[in-house]
Amino acid sequence: MKTPKLLPWYARKAGVSLDRAEALWRKAVREATAETGWVGNAEYWGSAMDHFVRLLEAERSTLCAPRMQSYVRTQNRMWRLPLIAMEDLFSAFHANWQRQHNDHTHHRAA
Repeated sequence: MKTPKLLPWYARKAGVSLDRAEALWRKAVREATAETGWVGNAEYWGSAMDHFVRLLEAERSTLCAPRMQSYVRTQNRMWRLPLIAMEDLFSAFHANWQRQHNDHTHHRAA
């Protein structure tokens, strides 16, 4: 059976083994055949890919692998916290200095 050339890429992206991705592809082909009634035309291949991507997403959601994206975002925020705190501190110093400088110039003018 003909499999997509990008099947290994789809498998890695979904975090499933190549064997499992091939099994999901065979199931997607069966579903596309039942849905379209044809084999080999553009509608058939489009339907097969749609079913395959849906099956991969369903398989991916059943895996217990941790999601790294939220972890990386948290680490990025933690890394930026000292910089944000320093920026806030300098802003407060600047505002205080501006306030004191304006008070001194205001008193001299009066």
